Parts: sequence; structure tokens; C-alpha cells
Amino acid sequence: MNTAIVEIGEISLACRIDGDAGKPWLILSNSLATDHSMWSPQLDMLTASHQVLRYDTRGHGASPAPQGPYALADLVGDVIGLMDKLEIQTASFMGLSLGGITSLGLALDHADRIERIICCDGRADAPEIYKQIWPANIARAREAGMDALVEPTLERWFSEPFRADDASSPVLSATGDMIRRTSVEGYAGCAAALMGLDYLPRLPEISVPALYIVGETDPAAPPDVMKAMAEQTPGADFVLIPEVAHLSNLERPDLFNNAVRDWLDGQ
Repeated sequence: MNTAIVEIGEISLACRIDGDAGKPWLILSNSLATDHSMWSPQLDMLTASHQVLRYDTRGHGASPAPQGPYALADLVGDVIGLMDKLEIQTASFMGLSLGGITSLGLALDHADRIERIICCDGRADAPEIYKQIWPANIARAREAGMDALVEPTLERWFSEPFRADDASSPVLSATGDMIRRTSVEGYAGCAAALMGLDYLPRLPEISVPALYIVGETDPAAPPDVMKAMAEQTPGADFVLIPEVAHLSNLERPDLFNNAVRDWLDGQ
């Protein structure tokens, strides 16, 4: 199907379904300041075994931005509302960064609907140094627009060798365009939600199979942080993608795809 707008109560979400009907559902959730197209390098691999639902988080991509701030419970509830609207009883779920954090909330509060999660480059807590990032970024976006966040964001999201390689230009350009297209209100609302992140003490409650994936040089969700998360999650697995930063699925899609495929096959 082409991208469609689905009404869920007072909000609307843009989504797209790929893959054959009858296969198990897998839902993909984007990072802050991107949209569902960030998963394009994974689509062929995933649709070989799953029917894939990609959606734009509220205020991102083609999903309208309701007045913020938002809470993580809102973003989690959006997923359940979308599943209800599309008559998806259960699904696996993979998200990166904000999407990965959403996966944790789903596993904790909706284990009856979520079969397994893959949390990529997403932390479970918000220490003070992490919280301090967001008010300045929100202010900058409101004052100068999302374009002002493009270069500093790309510097954090991709490793220096990747950014210096001319072959990476299409990925960097496409990612920069996603950031620019993000609604300022949607960015600010979701950034506010991240300031309330506090899933870490509850990770031992997760009862569904979980895989944590992280880039070796990720500054936002450092490998030691995510490894500790995996150790606190019953039965969870952990994969380190070497020499990449935050958007591990875009910087090394070959290694990322192999890790996801192997884990899903093993499940």
C-alpha cells in the first residue's frame, strides 16, 4: 500500500504496509527527527519473512503534530491505537532511538500485544546530562527552524569516517532532509517526552524476547549503557555493531541486517 493516514482518536498517523498478507506482523518505529523511510535499507530483508508496518511517529514525516508536550505513554498508546485500527492483534516491534525507547514501553505495558522487541540505539533512562540536551535543542528549533539542527545532529548520528567518505553523501543528504521535514512542534513534543524517560528500573519486568543493538561509537545510547540494559532484561540478547554511531541501521545496513535476521530466525 501507499502511505496512508490513519485516524486514531484525536491524532492521525501516517503509515505504510509492505510484504505479503498472512506473514507475521513486524512494526518499525523511527528515531527522533526522521520518518518511516529510515528503514528502507531493511525492507527487502524484513519483508521476506514478515508483513511490515512502518509508521511516522506523531509530529514526524507525514503524521500531523498535535500540540505538545508529549509523554512516552502517548507514543506507546499511539502504537496500540494503530494496531487496533488496522486489526493487528499481535506483532513484533523494532525501533531505533526514540523508536527503541517506544519498544521498551510496549514490552512493559502491552506484553499481550507485543511478541518480541528489537531495541536499537535507545537508552532506558534520562540522566541529568541527557535531560539538559533537550531544552536547548527545542529552543534552537523554535528560533531558527529544524535546519539549524541538521549539521550538529548528523555529527552525532554518524561516525567521522562515515561522514568523510564521499560514498556516504546520499545517506547523509537523505537523513538531513528528514530532519528538515520534521515539524518543530513534533520534535519539541517528542524531545519533551524523552526528558521523562525512566524505564530502567522496570527492565527486569520485560517478559517478551528482546534484542538490544547498538553502534560501537554511539554517544546517545553508549554500548556500556545498552549492554547493562540487556543484562537487566530477562533472557535478552545484545549485539554491538562495530565502528558505527547512532543510526547503526543506515551506517552499516549489512551488519545490522545480518544481526536482525539471525535473531528473528532464531526466534
